[in-house]
Amino acid sequence: MPRLRWLMIVLCFAATTINYVDRATIAVAAPFMARDLNISPATLGFLLGAFFWTYAVMQLPFGLLVDRLGVRKTYSIAVLWWSICTALTSVVNGAASIFGLRLALGIGEAGSYPSNTKVASLWFPKQERGLAAGIFDSGSRAGAAISIPFVAFLIATLGWRVAFIAAGSLGFIWTIFWWVLYRDPDKHLRVTLKELATLRAAQPTQPASRGSWRAMLRHRTVWGMMIGFFCANFVFYFYATWFPTYLVQAHGFSLKDLGIAGMLPGLASIPSAWLGGWTSDRLFRAGWSLTAARKTCLVGGLLVSSVIALTAFIDSAFWCVAILCVSFAGIAFTGANIWSLPSDVAPDPSYVATLGGIQNSAANIAGIITSSFTGIMVGLTHGSFIIPLCVTGAFSVFGALSYLLLVGRIEPLILSPAISSATVAQPYAHPVQD
Repeated sequence: MPRLRWLMIVLCFAATTINYVDRATIAVAAPFMARDLNISPATLGFLLGAFFWTYAVMQLPFGLLVDRLGVRKTYSIAVLWWSICTALTSVVNGAASIFGLRLALGIGEAGSYPSNTKVASLWFPKQERGLAAGIFDSGSRAGAAISIPFVAFLIATLGWRVAFIAAGSLGFIWTIFWWVLYRDPDKHLRVTLKELATLRAAQPTQPASRGSWRAMLRHRTVWGMMIGFFCANFVFYFYATWFPTYLVQAHGFSLKDLGIAGMLPGLASIPSAWLGGWTSDRLFRAGWSLTAARKTCLVGGLLVSSVIALTAFIDSAFWCVAILCVSFAGIAFTGANIWSLPSDVAPDPSYVATLGGIQNSAANIAGIITSSFTGIMVGLTHGSFIIPLCVTGAFSVFGALSYLLLVGRIEPLILSPAISSATVAQPYAHPVQD
């Protein structure tokens, strides 16, 4: 089973990579789309942020669907949906059509992280979930990094419209592999009764945990998770939306330069995500409490990422990219532990994807604010990125304080039986085929 569970998390990594290639394609194509379609910086910022409106709103519904309908079916639908939306962006003719497709894209892509979190919870014991989360979360960095040279090459040779068609086709290929290879542990022919018992033992079992998703919002820890992740995403989404435009406008990067240097922060963050998950797991196995292991990595990574503010005062393109590499590596280090938390604190297994959706919903409001705020500030200051970069660095520090002070002990939440809701189907409810 060890090899099998790593295969499942690699599939999640691949889906997350495609997810971010699809959503980041417009970030690379934005300067060229704006020129061809006569779109202003403020309008462009609004369009880049439109994706996050539906993405944030649909996190909780998708989390509930994953917990109740199963991750195999729900993930397949989500990937097919967002792939179609990406490909259709190739035929846009103005701001209105871009806006509509960005809203539709957000609906489908909302299914990714709740599904990833569910897979990690079902297939991994507690002492390995940090690394598992680091691997699937690093797909966001890989996708952001790959999209820059990939899309830049396509734009230079075939135009930005072809780039959207190519990006959209990746999801169709992934869905075939997912549907053939993925099963939950209780339904997989290669999982033995002994291995299934080991995974069951890693799940929290609290008889008083049958509460609605609203009951989780009564806990300070959940609000700390939401606020901390919001701050981390404020940094990450500068990279995912405005970073290519920043290099072109503030540092004079050509399309060729963008394809080379623009991918470096994303590449630097991939091993950092794995390291963040491995470090917290290693500290936990070494005798640290789960609370100390997770919080050390959460707070430390966010404080490192705050160096992004320094790039506002550096003229050298080399040092600017170098500092951004450090900053995004810090966010990736934190991200692995952010996505361990839903499995660590969910009251029982049937709430893991739901809790992941709750924290991701709040976190992705940052995407709306980051993209729109940056576009407005760049427009008002005639092309300056000083204010957006300084504000982004400040949010890193605020996020570190949220995880340190608001998030309590990292342990399963206890929900009050007084606010219980209808029973949700438990995992492992089907007979094991050995």
